[in-house]
Amino acid sequence: MSRRTLKAASAIREAVSMAILTQLRDPRVSSVTVTMVEVAPDMRSAKVHVSVMGDTRHQKLALQGLQHAAGFLQEIIQQRVDMRYTPKLQFTLDRGVKNSLEVARILQELRAEGGLQDFPDADESVEESAASELHEPLPDEPPPSSDDSTFPSCPPTDNYE
Repeated sequence: MSRRTLKAASAIREAVSMAILTQLRDPRVSSVTVTMVEVAPDMRSAKVHVSVMGDTRHQKLALQGLQHAAGFLQEIIQQRVDMRYTPKLQFTLDRGVKNSLEVARILQELRAEGGLQDFPDADESVEESAASELHEPLPDEPPPSSDDSTFPSCPPTDNYE
């Protein structure tokens, strides 16, 4: 995607997500998060990927509600985003969160069987393990010094105008 389409996708994502959160009154559309927007190169259509919390029935109802509100959301985009053409919106279900939960469940089962001793526990978050790895010095690297000589010093100025 070009920079232009990426910028348009970002603006559309922001406008649609704010409209869903604040202006859409459809009870079918609850617990919906806009995860990504793909804009066609001609800017006449956009695919909005959404994540819906709940079971399959709730997800289908939310997608129906979003498709029903597509015209309203296109008007919001027309008002907030300066584009030559207002893209036609198509909503699709993003299964990334559900897939990651399924992978975590499978890894937990394998760990319980004793097949995965090399992997950290599922209870330990990725951020914690990444943070602990970042704070450990590399074997070939000397530890960081407390000397601030790497930063050039600027002379103080009394001119604040």
